[in-house]
Amino acid sequence: MFRKKRRGVERDPLIKGLIDRVGEPNVLYHREDLVAYECDGFTLQRGEARAVVFPADTREVAAVVRLLNEENIPFIARGAGTGLSGGATPLGGEVIISLVKMKKLLRIDLENRMAVVQPGFVNLKLTQSIADAGYYYAPDPSSQSCCTIGGNVAENAGGAHCLKYGVTTNHVLGVEAVLPNGEIIRIGEGGIPDTPGYDLLGLLTGSEGTLAIVTEITLRLLKSPEAKQTILAYFDDVGDGSRAVSEIISAGILPAALEMMDRTAIQAVESANFPVGHPLDIEALLLIEVDGIAAGLLDQTREVVEVCQRWNVREVQVAKDEKEAAGWWANRKTGFGAMGAISPDYLVQDGVIPRSSLPEVLKQIGRISRESGLRIANIFHAGDGNLHPLILFDQRVPGEKERALKAGTRCLLVCTDAGGTITGEHGIGIEKREEMRFIFTEEEIDAQIRIREIFNPKNQMNPGKLFPQPGRCAEVKKEKKRKAKAGQSG
Repeated sequence: MFRKKRRGVERDPLIKGLIDRVGEPNVLYHREDLVAYECDGFTLQRGEARAVVFPADTREVAAVVRLLNEENIPFIARGAGTGLSGGATPLGGEVIISLVKMKKLLRIDLENRMAVVQPGFVNLKLTQSIADAGYYYAPDPSSQSCCTIGGNVAENAGGAHCLKYGVTTNHVLGVEAVLPNGEIIRIGEGGIPDTPGYDLLGLLTGSEGTLAIVTEITLRLLKSPEAKQTILAYFDDVGDGSRAVSEIISAGILPAALEMMDRTAIQAVESANFPVGHPLDIEALLLIEVDGIAAGLLDQTREVVEVCQRWNVREVQVAKDEKEAAGWWANRKTGFGAMGAISPDYLVQDGVIPRSSLPEVLKQIGRISRESGLRIANIFHAGDGNLHPLILFDQRVPGEKERALKAGTRCLLVCTDAGGTITGEHGIGIEKREEMRFIFTEEEIDAQIRIREIFNPKNQMNPGKLFPQPGRCAEVKKEKKRKAKAGQSG
């Protein structure tokens, strides 16, 4: 329920200008109404927005952006707020442009295997809209029941089934977008892939709202596989499960999904909403899905089972029907939220490593857990080496939040030292700005900032995100060396 205007707010020319462009019911500006927009899924840092506006279409987005550009007011595009790196968190005084009312499925073209959606359209609804016709949309983040396509484009979201089919950038064929000066542009007319010239679609996808606000997206649709099978394997040793992952891939099998959970994660999901009876004393499980032509699927399934048996699997099961497989996947997708069943707070990290490094990296994450005194659960996309260490803590205990943040940084350093990187799908946001220096030189960071300045010369669009703060290079490098030394001595 929107409240009556307060004295003083009525005279704020910015609020009046926003109301003139989108209507009073579509502008929030009272402090109590802004609390819900203090952060996204990364809750350890919060800020206050100046206002939140809800445009209905591209024209209204452009009108709002032109006003903010003229008044030199910073602004942030926001979807459902499910991001996990603080990309939609205001740092203070920004206007949030919420795209949740732009939630239409504009067009389905099954003949050309394309769909056109507004940015507020929910990820899972796309597959639900086309499933009866035998099609689906591949990127499937764990939050797919509530995350929006626009947010997926901003963060280049992934998901369990992206091992075989690719992340969001592999499925975006075109966009309509509003630049920071309010100009409307279109890239990828007609949904034709791989057009000549610079890959501007690739540049915008994953740019975390720092280059443009996407207001319409053309997406690639896939034909549903003829058949699929899900395999569940339990291991008494995390290393054995990790080596099984590498052998499955090196054997030439490319599963649609290949997920791992460790003992702490299993205990969490079995304590939450979708328990399926996983044994609580096992050290790791693999959840594997193979798909394709029905005639060859039995051989693939048999080979996956045999690989697991070679690595001392305690038990391996093949789902007897779709209902059982769906239960296993529902259990897996509760993973992050399930941490609330065993810990008051948690911090989820998002690093990527070579698959062959899994056993050693998981060992080092275990050492970080012991040294920090904090439990770390591991739920991750094992097939493509995308790790998600979940650091469990209680911020009511003095110092635990700070220890959790430091442990998260150490986990990312382990990933980069193994030849990996600091994010696979969650983005940088505010959480990992300084860790960008783990993988880029100052010159490389400066080159990226100069690209941003071409699109966003006044740095009004989502300022303070993605890139590290100037002048901290020496401090961060010193900290990196100290942590590396501490890890070696441990």
